[in-house]
Amino acid sequence: MVPTVPLPRRPLDPGDITSDVLHWYENELGWATVPGSGSGGVPVRLVVGRSFDVLDVPAEAGFAALRHRGQVRAPASPVALHGNRMLLLVAAGSADELPGLLDWLEWGGLTPDLRAIGAGGHIEAPLPPRPPGVPGPPGSPAPAAGSSPGSQGIAQGRTNPQGAAVWLRPPETGCGTAVPLPTMSALGGVGGAPDLVRLVDTLATQCHRVRLRRACAQPLAFS
Repeated sequence: MVPTVPLPRRPLDPGDITSDVLHWYENELGWATVPGSGSGGVPVRLVVGRSFDVLDVPAEAGFAALRHRGQVRAPASPVALHGNRMLLLVAAGSADELPGLLDWLEWGGLTPDLRAIGAGGHIEAPLPPRPPGVPGPPGSPAPAAGSSPGSQGIAQGRTNPQGAAVWLRPPETGCGTAVPLPTMSALGGVGGAPDLVRLVDTLATQCHRVRLRRACAQPLAFS
């Protein structure tokens, strides 16, 4: 079999990168971007609440949750890393469900580190992943076959020393409504979509464990 060689491509300047980022999100995924973002050195930002909402958790808790969900073979969904926070994309409208869902799961106010971003919010757009063997745009590298989301995400984070958002598990391209996102089981959703209740319960458990570990690591104060 004759190997295929990708066509040469001229180096990208910042304007090219922004154009590629906007094209990927708006045309390939069908996701809205914040008007004016991506110009003047400001990163492209994604509108939240239309195609998706976001669960925002400490990265430590997020990685633990991903490991657990991998062990139970839970369906995968898009995940990004931004600094020390992990962003998990869920179905639009899920942010409004979170407070009641936490109460129903009896977590209530025990997990202040588990936050939701819904309608009216926005997040920094991670650079799109590049297809294997195709140079640019200079975003996160294409996932290696068989690699875990956690290990791939750590590798991606190391390539971005300035703390910009990176995809740990990028969304599949296509129509934005076709991306399987965690949703309430009773509401249905795209075939194979993860269950929002199980995801929230796992995240709440791991957030609580992280808080307990940090509390135990604090030195005791004596009066």
